[in-house]
Amino acid sequence: MSAQALTTDRIDLADLFTRLAVLLDEKRWDDAGTAFTGDVVARSPLGHELHGLDQVIAHMRKGEAVGEHTQHVTTDLLVDVDADGDRAAVSANSLVFFYRDGEPPFRTSGLRLVTAAVRTADGWRIREWETKLLWMREA
Repeated sequence: MSAQALTTDRIDLADLFTRLAVLLDEKRWDDAGTAFTGDVVARSPLGHELHGLDQVIAHMRKGEAVGEHTQHVTTDLLVDVDADGDRAAVSANSLVFFYRDGEPPFRTSGLRLVTAAVRTADGWRIREWETKLLWMREA
């Protein structure tokens, strides 16, 4: 794989994580297919294992609370694209701020995101997703 192709893949995978953070913050569940494969396997910090995009979307909808919002900040992205260029291990830290309109955060959490991404006809998508809760602080 050329250095230019690897650089392009790294940028595309960083964009994938940004796209995911935005869809979570904006609660655009119907856009989850722009981040995940249809056969995604997701593991939550609460021990849930979800199989398939429909289960992931249902889980995200279930977590909604009226009047509450989030801001996801993704940092320390680490990308390891395989030699064939079709799969990548991608991990990152995520800070999540939970807030209500016009108010400071009432909860903050630190997460570790561990994923396996695959190249699809529509670009990179997450096929395996694990969210590990590292810490949580209530205001």
